[in-house]
Amino acid sequence: MTGTTRRRPAGDRARRRAVRALAAQLGVAYSVAARLLADDHRQSLFAQREQRPFHARVRDTREAVQLPLGRAAHLTARFPRLRTPAGVVYDGGHRETVLAMLYAVLLHESPALKPAPDELSWVAELGEEAAVDITCGALDRAARRLLDEDSWRLWNRVEAALTAGENGDDRRVRDAAITLGRELRAVSLRGSVPGARQTLDAVLVGPFHGPTPGARIRAGGRPATVVGVRWPVTGPPVAYEVRDETGPATRVVPADPADQDEPIGV
Repeated sequence: MTGTTRRRPAGDRARRRAVRALAAQLGVAYSVAARLLADDHRQSLFAQREQRPFHARVRDTREAVQLPLGRAAHLTARFPRLRTPAGVVYDGGHRETVLAMLYAVLLHESPALKPAPDELSWVAELGEEAAVDITCGALDRAARRLLDEDSWRLWNRVEAALTAGENGDDRRVRDAAITLGRELRAVSLRGSVPGARQTLDAVLVGPFHGPTPGARIRAGGRPATVVGVRWPVTGPPVAYEVRDETGPATRVVPADPADQDEPIGV
């Protein structure tokens, strides 16, 4: 022995940091997060995100405050498609478009929900995603509520918001509405709605320290994967939608810590 401590390669250290970050995000054991990151593309995404320098984090948070398109793109990148024992979460090729349309509806119908421009500019320069999430919390919550209503009514509201935007005077709003209007007419978006719902669930559940979609928990004595969160008008989640690993059926478990088992890993 030489007495010299051998350092792990930089790539291995980055991977370990990425695994720990994913484990914390999903509330699962390190070994489970490591398996989820076995996919090279997903591993690369998390490793890159973990190693971002300050200027890159600021670039991301600047995008995160740009409504409706930038925030939709930011959240989609933060929660990439994830394979779990109970199926795929954060799925849908047009998830970003669905999220942007939800924000477009709110900016049209409830403009007071949008934080003031100077507040958004200030928080963007901090480079902290959590700070942006807090600032945009009411808007994100309202976007999530839109997905609980009748789909026919929702798409009518989307179309009305985009039509108003295309005919408006604000160039940014008009350009975004034109872009989204093309998508609305050209592709089927319904298959991406569940993934958009899970994305908003994930960002909203963070401050309440609850499991995000994709997290494995033991509910009713059986291992299950969280696939959705149920929200009241205000406050923390009231329940989680979970799927057992033995079948496709979804069941609901209460969010009350007294009625819910701890996260698990295998």
